[in-house]
Amino acid sequence: MPHPRTRLRVLVVAALAVAITGSLGTAAHAAPSTAELKKQIEAASNKLEDVTESYNQMNISLKKTQADEKKLQASLAPAQAALKAASGRVGTLATTSYKQGRVGPMTALLAGGQDDMVNRIAYLDLITRANQRDIDNFTEATQGFTTRQAALKTTRTKQTAQVAALAKQKSGIQADLKKLFKMREAAFGQGQETGSKYTGKIPNISGKAGEAVAFAYKQIGKPYLFGADGLEKYDCSGLTSAAWAAAGKSLSHQTKAQWNEVTHIGRSELQAGDLVFYRSLGHVAIYVGDGQIIDAPHSGTVVKKRGINIMTPYGYGRV
Repeated sequence: MPHPRTRLRVLVVAALAVAITGSLGTAAHAAPSTAELKKQIEAASNKLEDVTESYNQMNISLKKTQADEKKLQASLAPAQAALKAASGRVGTLATTSYKQGRVGPMTALLAGGQDDMVNRIAYLDLITRANQRDIDNFTEATQGFTTRQAALKTTRTKQTAQVAALAKQKSGIQADLKKLFKMREAAFGQGQETGSKYTGKIPNISGKAGEAVAFAYKQIGKPYLFGADGLEKYDCSGLTSAAWAAAGKSLSHQTKAQWNEVTHIGRSELQAGDLVFYRSLGHVAIYVGDGQIIDAPHSGTVVKKRGINIMTPYGYGRV
């Protein structure tokens, strides 16, 4: 018969597991075993990592929106200058027409002798085309400026919404993290793992892949933090992104985006520096050779070197 305090501790953990995983079922009356607790915590951690990658995707979208706003803002001044110039030409055209009165084509053609008819026709055509070009330029410049103004307003509205959504999601993740750490502490007396720096030999790998792998080795033992890409904390895609950034290659800070940026390869083609994807693109690691990967597992853990078969790989990619 377990001690009453121990039984209470286990029931608290079970309740927290239900809260994190969103299960609608009733918690079991019997106290879960240690293996079951580990499964519940792992499931909660995986779900939280999925939410983290969703957060990372929203961050990418926000950065793109901010870049779009800068481009639109930069294009507004030239568009306004073009509109001012076109308005000036149309204004001159209107003033000239007013001063000279309405001179119709037939009046211009019938004035003067027969010998000048061809020259007058050509001159009239030239004036008409020049005037129409000024009018067309004015119309185009007006539409261009108005369109850019509207696009800028839309982009700013979108950015405001994204910032608010990002803040809300971040707050939700932080709340779930507290629950997760309570689960770990109640079950195993441990919330956030601690790790030590890697002191072993770093494999000598040539080229950019070698630089990325060497960087990854130096991050072993550093804590996981959602949305982080170094240099002191990482999430899974933040680590692989930072490793390849150290080698001069750009990767988005998000697993699905990274999957779309790499060349897909088979397991038999794996080389050190390649990326290994898991859980339907919910997790990513960097392959370091000899059947080993380095990854930032999930909240509450640290960057680790471990076997490639931590779970069934989804696919493999070369940067």
